[in-house]
Amino acid sequence: MLYIEKNYTLVEKAKAVTIAAALEIGRRRRGEEVLKISKIKSSQDAFELLLPSMGDLQHEEFWILYLNNANKVLLSSQLSKGGLTGTLVDVRLVMKQALELGAVGLILAHNHPSGTLKPSPADIEVTQKIKLASEALDIKVLDHLIITQKEYYSFAEHSLL
Repeated sequence: MLYIEKNYTLVEKAKAVTIAAALEIGRRRRGEEVLKISKIKSSQDAFELLLPSMGDLQHEEFWILYLNNANKVLLSSQLSKGGLTGTLVDVRLVMKQALELGAVGLILAHNHPSGTLKPSPADIEVTQKIKLASEALDIKVLDHLIITQKEYYSFAEHSLL
């Protein structure tokens, strides 16, 4: 939501609204372009698919991409919405959805509104819990991304999976 100080002139307020509208149009257009990604070939693909949904948020959210055997996205789903510094993840809900969809691969993702790309101990712990549960069901956790406004951190690329 756009907040404009009361003491600005009408022209200054109009400029601010125009800029905010242009940014929103750009964000939505990028989202439309991302919808063309039907197969995840890399961490970059997953980042580009999720960035419009998560990149500019002021609170943490945890999302999951459920993939079929060809790495095509069956579902992109928000699992939880949290506060400024964290969100809860229920591993049972992740596995339930994966089984219902017949998914064979998962890409986990959450955002860090602070812009920090370093995974926290809690980030590492939840990744390992989901990985352990998914292995029992013959489902692969392909990656876990930490997303900020402009970049991402990949657990797979840093050998944390």
